[in-house]
Amino acid sequence: MDRFHRSFVTVIHMFNSFGPVPLLLLVLPLVACDTASPHFRGQALQRITVDGSVFDVRVRGTLAEAVRINPQYAPRLGPIRMRAAHAMELASGCMVSRVLGDQAVLVGQLDCPSGAIKK
Repeated sequence: MDRFHRSFVTVIHMFNSFGPVPLLLLVLPLVACDTASPHFRGQALQRITVDGSVFDVRVRGTLAEAVRINPQYAPRLGPIRMRAAHAMELASGCMVSRVLGDQAVLVGQLDCPSGAIKK
């Protein structure tokens, strides 16, 4: 048995000896990668691509949340913020007056005439 196979067997034995906990700890962060924040949970999801950035956008009232779901090397907030704002505008049909957040999760304030938000 070569070194790779011995290492693989050792890892499998480690998982068996500790039960499902190590595997759960490895998989759990991946499950939450594109989950909506509590305020936007249960809202309809729209997947929108803007200039190579892919966002899951949810709208609730006068707020929109854009979660960037694609990997990008060293994304700067400035360009990501502009792309997220455009994705929120496409999802809601309203202008975005400001955007707060980081390179992964951004929340925008929608500037809509009353009742003009897309459902």
